[in-house]
Amino acid sequence: MNYDEIRAQLEKRGYQVSCFATAKEAADYLNREIDGVSVGFGGSVTAEDMGLYESLGTHNQVVSHWHPAEGTTADEMRMQAMTTDVYICSSNALSKTGELVNIDGTGNRLASMLFGHKKVYYVIGKNKLADTLEDAIFRARNVASPKNALRLKRKTPCAVTGSCQDCKSPDRMCRGMLILWEKMTSCEAEVVLIDEELGY
Repeated sequence: MNYDEIRAQLEKRGYQVSCFATAKEAADYLNREIDGVSVGFGGSVTAEDMGLYESLGTHNQVVSHWHPAEGTTADEMRMQAMTTDVYICSSNALSKTGELVNIDGTGNRLASMLFGHKKVYYVIGKNKLADTLEDAIFRARNVASPKNALRLKRKTPCAVTGSCQDCKSPDRMCRGMLILWEKMTSCEAEVVLIDEELGY
């Protein structure tokens, strides 16, 4: 896939952009770039599939609520991850016009995208790309959220139907949506585009 257009759109919005053919190449790049710092992770199947927690953990202090340290809770790990030097996450969708769309239930990932780190990395597979902002919002609600609800065994209508019902279920995951129109002024941010299907 040719990423020249999306790269140009993202760069106009203030992001650094790196493009890779494979997840391994992207992981190798991140291991070179991120060294000797504290690294927090948002809940990301993409980052997990890339093995970033394990590989970065060999030469950085890593924090993830998916890998709580002994004697700690997931919520304690979420809080610690919000104060790290670097934060690694994905997005539920990226429009080809350069907007990042994200949906959360807890909100720790959304908060870290906005403030608190020296640099945020967004690792994004080609399956997350959408033509327009409206398409990206649709993807976040009707592709990513139902798949994540199934993965987490949530009792929501979308886990059954495969599409958003704007439900009132206590298990609802899509409680907040963040659209990043441009890079936040508070930190550096880099979008790492990968020409493979990764995550949801």
